[in-house]
Amino acid sequence: MDWDFSPPPLSELKDHDVAEMGTRLKNRRIALLITGSIAAYRTPDLIRELRREGADVVVFISEGGRRYVAEQTLQWCSLNSVITGFSAEAEHLSDTAPFDVYLIAPATYNTINAIALGTADNVITSTLASGLGKMERKQAVVLIAPAMHGSMHNSILNDSLKKLHTMGVHIIPPRQENGKNNLASNEKIVADTIRSVSGFDLQGKEILVTGGATPVYLDHIRCITNHFTGALAINIAKEAYFRGAKVHLLLGRGSQDAPEYLNTTVIRTYDDYVATIESILNTHSVGIGIFTAAVADYRPENVYSGKIPSGEPQTWKLIPTEKVIKRVRRKFPELFMAAFKYEENISHEKLMEIAQARLQEGYPIVVANRGEEKGPQGEQVAWLVEQDQSVRRMLGKLEIAQHLLNCLAKK
Repeated sequence: MDWDFSPPPLSELKDHDVAEMGTRLKNRRIALLITGSIAAYRTPDLIRELRREGADVVVFISEGGRRYVAEQTLQWCSLNSVITGFSAEAEHLSDTAPFDVYLIAPATYNTINAIALGTADNVITSTLASGLGKMERKQAVVLIAPAMHGSMHNSILNDSLKKLHTMGVHIIPPRQENGKNNLASNEKIVADTIRSVSGFDLQGKEILVTGGATPVYLDHIRCITNHFTGALAINIAKEAYFRGAKVHLLLGRGSQDAPEYLNTTVIRTYDDYVATIESILNTHSVGIGIFTAAVADYRPENVYSGKIPSGEPQTWKLIPTEKVIKRVRRKFPELFMAAFKYEENISHEKLMEIAQARLQEGYPIVVANRGEEKGPQGEQVAWLVEQDQSVRRMLGKLEIAQHLLNCLAKK
């Protein structure tokens, strides 16, 4: 047994508090509408995940939903009274404290069809009738996260979903597993909620983001690689997704796991990396390329066929690889490119010279950093360099992602 029976370390968080992960939903008031699906048992965790991004969550729950999750649990998680029916306060209209978001999760077959037909015969559908009216006036957004058995997914349901989607309702796709429309992951629901209220300054933009290592193989088993994890690329891809972009994330093998809601391709080698970039750019309307990947600078002149015998000294001749960003710029000159430059054992002034030289080569944005330059908590420090603009210092991967995308949105 690993535990020595000592108590947990002290924390400043109170009993009902959650550790904040971000502020993307700060000052956002969310009506979480829970209907009678077994997936309702997951909503206490969903409430806390929404609160981790700063949201104020008020729960409305149907009689069916109360069979699967306790009212006291929902109140404990949300810090707000749970709405179970109509009262003199007319909470379903929310005139005195308007909601920014109406989120139905889980949304049953019955509720989805009732909403599409305009039915308002209980606290859930009446609240949604008001929510749809506010959505049409651009005062709120409505999201629906379906959950039901696959045999209930029929043409009636399809018609209702299409109608609501056409009206402007955000439909959060279910996880289709084992013949069921399972409720989307909490991570996906929170991400789509953030995306729905983030302003869409990259709406309609298709963006390619690359990250992680691009190994080169010595034989069929062994490779030369590096320790880069793709974390910065994941942060950039997430921020772009939140802001309405269609994102293609390309990660080297061994990178951190990306969230499931991102369209991610994992590549094995340098050659895979080059081929996948060109395939994406040839088959999609990508307008922006953000190249953070730590691309291999060298490869063996010859790759051993099979597995090199163990125990014997080996000598390898390494030859330079083709510079991928130069290849991409040559083959896709209309692509707006953000290039990254990492160096060690040089001065800040020399790093800026290198970044400026990249601008002169035709890259409109360069993000440059040195391995020796860290923030007070060991954060990555990087510099955003543009033509005819002051150089901007950025601290940490999230700030790098946000400043870079702010810059791209303006351009």
